[in-house]
Amino acid sequence: MTALKDIADKVRSKNAGPFWLTLDVFCGTEEAYQRISNGLDTDAVARLFGTDPTQLKRFDMPELNVVKFSLPRPAVQGTRADRDMHGASFAVLLGEVRIDR
Repeated sequence: MTALKDIADKVRSKNAGPFWLTLDVFCGTEEAYQRISNGLDTDAVARLFGTDPTQLKRFDMPELNVVKFSLPRPAVQGTRADRDMHGASFAVLLGEVRIDR
């Protein structure tokens, strides 16, 4: 099993408004895209971020070799409970996910 960050060119997360986060996996090549797209379980990503799987949106974009997720922020942006106002730290967690295919 290999960490996602070791297969992808870049794993990025960012703020998508006060209520949502976006996570992008830039695969670089079609081979890497296929491996990540087939090996990355959407329910596992939801569990990783403590999100209801029905709330997690996944977008596979083969023409760009990108897999994208949108999910509700754990806390509204800018509130006292918000620990990452820009949403940048979520990429680190996603990058550690193991891909077994």
